[in-house]
Amino acid sequence: MLGGFATSALAQAQPAPTPAQPVAQVTPPPGVPQRTIRTITVTGNQRLEPDTVLSYTALRPGEPYDQERLDGALRDLYATELFADVQIAGADTGDLVIQVRENPVINRIVLEGNRRLKDDKIQPEIRLAPRQIFTRSRVRADVARIIELYRRQGRYAARVEPQIVQLDQNRVDVVFEINEGPRSRVRQINIIGNEQFGDGRLIGEMATREANWNPLRGNTTYDPDRLAFDQQKLRQFYLTQGYADFRVVSAVAELTPDRRDFIITYVIEEGQRYRFGNVGVESDIRDFSADALRARLPMRTGDWYNARQVEDTVTSLNELAGLFGYAFSDVRPQFTRNREQLTMDVQFRVAETPRVYVERIDIQGNTNTHDEVIRREFRLAEGDAFNNIRVRRSRDRIQSLGFFQDNLEIRQEQGSAPDRVVLGVDVQERATGELQLSAGFSSIERFLLSLSIRQRNFRGRGQELRAGVNWSTYSRSAELGFTEPYLFDRNIAVGFDLFRRDYNSFNFIGDQRTTTYEQVSTGGQIRMGVPLTENISLALRYGLNYDEIGLNEALYFSDPDGTGPLPPACDPLIAGRYLCDSLGNRLTSSIGYSILYSTLNNSIRPTRGMRVLLSQDFAGLGGDVRYLRTRLSAARYWTIFNNFIFSISAEGGYIHSFEDGTPTIDPVRLTDRFFLGSPQIRGFDIRGVGPRVQRVPYVVERDTNGVPTSFTLSTDRQDITDDSVGGRAYYLARAELEIPLGAAVRDLGLRPSIFVDVGAVFGVRTPSLLDIDPNNVLAQNQCTAADNTVTLRFSDCLAGETLTRGAITPFRELFLGDTPSPRLSVGVGVNWNSPFGPFRIDIARALLSEPGDDTKLFTFNVGTAF
Repeated sequence: MLGGFATSALAQAQPAPTPAQPVAQVTPPPGVPQRTIRTITVTGNQRLEPDTVLSYTALRPGEPYDQERLDGALRDLYATELFADVQIAGADTGDLVIQVRENPVINRIVLEGNRRLKDDKIQPEIRLAPRQIFTRSRVRADVARIIELYRRQGRYAARVEPQIVQLDQNRVDVVFEINEGPRSRVRQINIIGNEQFGDGRLIGEMATREANWNPLRGNTTYDPDRLAFDQQKLRQFYLTQGYADFRVVSAVAELTPDRRDFIITYVIEEGQRYRFGNVGVESDIRDFSADALRARLPMRTGDWYNARQVEDTVTSLNELAGLFGYAFSDVRPQFTRNREQLTMDVQFRVAETPRVYVERIDIQGNTNTHDEVIRREFRLAEGDAFNNIRVRRSRDRIQSLGFFQDNLEIRQEQGSAPDRVVLGVDVQERATGELQLSAGFSSIERFLLSLSIRQRNFRGRGQELRAGVNWSTYSRSAELGFTEPYLFDRNIAVGFDLFRRDYNSFNFIGDQRTTTYEQVSTGGQIRMGVPLTENISLALRYGLNYDEIGLNEALYFSDPDGTGPLPPACDPLIAGRYLCDSLGNRLTSSIGYSILYSTLNNSIRPTRGMRVLLSQDFAGLGGDVRYLRTRLSAARYWTIFNNFIFSISAEGGYIHSFEDGTPTIDPVRLTDRFFLGSPQIRGFDIRGVGPRVQRVPYVVERDTNGVPTSFTLSTDRQDITDDSVGGRAYYLARAELEIPLGAAVRDLGLRPSIFVDVGAVFGVRTPSLLDIDPNNVLAQNQCTAADNTVTLRFSDCLAGETLTRGAITPFRELFLGDTPSPRLSVGVGVNWNSPFGPFRIDIARALLSEPGDDTKLFTFNVGTAF
């Protein structure tokens, strides 16, 4: 049979029963009948021995009894929770028979209906277990525990109904039927007593948000801890506005009748608004001049009182003391409130403390990373005078390694003496090895396959080892690299890279991507970096690579005289003169340097600080090419408006060739020039910005007899061949605002942003352009006429004759886009740290463009992150 019983979700677990103890005999009052127990028999027991059952009672043969003692025995037996039913017969004869029905044994525990919380989350909280005695009180306690688990998830409408399935041999299955219900959201927030600020302003200061139509809005579920936090947020807000007497009278969260949502009501008293009265500083430390410190105070008499400003002043004074070696400086603000004049006098007292020195540095939690990897990032050594700025810098450098969890802090603890401090850091290591096999699709590269292995903390020594193979429809590459950040325990980084890249350039005929030249690069680089100061570092490098650039001979080569097999000659009429001039094999030997200035708090994902990089590469130490390439970039980050991250960046570059070239051939090779487009400047296609050559065909208009009458340049984008030729100079700037999301969405690795991009690439010599006019005379054998005429025009061929191999459709080449005029785009994008690598989606609109630029509204890329 399948039976069940309901239980209250608010039921409390009863205390565990204890065996009954013998009670002292009490002489009954006169007139109360009392008999003597002759025998005691136990019946109905299956697992328990009769003596065990008797041990839970105070009844013994030969002892007197009355109804009160029998009732007590019943209570004692029920208290053991071993029996479902107990009766005592034979009370009138003295031959007592204790009839029991034992509670069943639990066969198994079954959970049904739980989707949000899996079994492995609920089972550890359940006290019932197989082969234990079933009791109703324990079931009620487990129901309460399960409901509490769901309340922690914000599901206050959850219901749990225990069902009992009777089995043979007095066994049962306990089934918890769970109705999880929806998350209990905050339907409404009411504030009573606010006269100076509206509800919207105050709710905006809270962490809790009212639920609305936006599914991505965070913190809409009810959380008692967040309710207490919001009370503190309200108090902090009012204290920053001068309301020193503000208090929260009450904060009540009421569950709606349907138990789905909460309505939160705050009752507050704003009080009077205060201004700063007399503000001063008293210092007992000789290095601190009270007059000099008073001049540094941000508040002035007559300003509205601001408690946060007072806290920030205490922090800044402590940090200033830390610069002089006072780790445990005692800065206390003393307040004097004048309720009549509504002023608040503040006196900052800096108590005398001894200078402090670092006694030792404790590191815990690093199971894989060697201690020396962390210690070498500390800007303080054991025995040094304490310096708060260096402590913060040490924290930022350790965080920038990327080996440990975010928000790492270095704690300061009292040492063995008043002038000693112990610096401790508890790290939680994160995975630094990456083994990736991925496939994807990109609007730029089409199908992608990637196999890579990377270890950023190789052998726990901070070394980086990487190898990878990438394949797409238009490119293939293989790379191997290694970096040792501290050579021979010195702050000198060395490394090398080896690579082979097979890259196919392309153009667009309309929307169709067509491969133009093929470039195969094989080479390597060795590099070394040393710090010059705390924020400035120098990197040196030498690179050697061999480039092979070619064209598809079947498509772009021709036999100009028609006398024999196809010679290896690039035909400018087919490929374009600028491509033919780029063919050949070249060896590049270059040496370069980079100077980096960085104050970023985190080099991986910065939220504040700046970064400036200057790099130059000189090619000409042997090899076939000679140039000087210069690049300069800068970026600045701020955290604003409660965790919004705003950044601006700018970069530019110029390449100068030491070769002369010709008036129509730029001395800088096509493959060495700068190119600009997606993903650098969003809203444009890849290489969609800058100098380009367009080959525009002529359109033939015919009369009713099919005879050509006129020729005009086509305006159909589908007919135009577009080749980007790059430039010798470029600039690019970007402003971006990263928008914080709720915790649930942030855990998915989503980071949306809005941005503005501006840039241009320019400065290349105008190439030799072709204009094949339809009325120009054709070369011999380019058109076969019935009379074998050798002097023909394109118009003659188009009149009905057949164009043979080597004949060219009439076209005109146009050179466009070689201008420093800015291209501007605005848009929104989302970064996603997906399982198959960084994923970027952008929707951007080009507001400023030049003729010839290729714009694109929507792009997505795998493996590109900004």
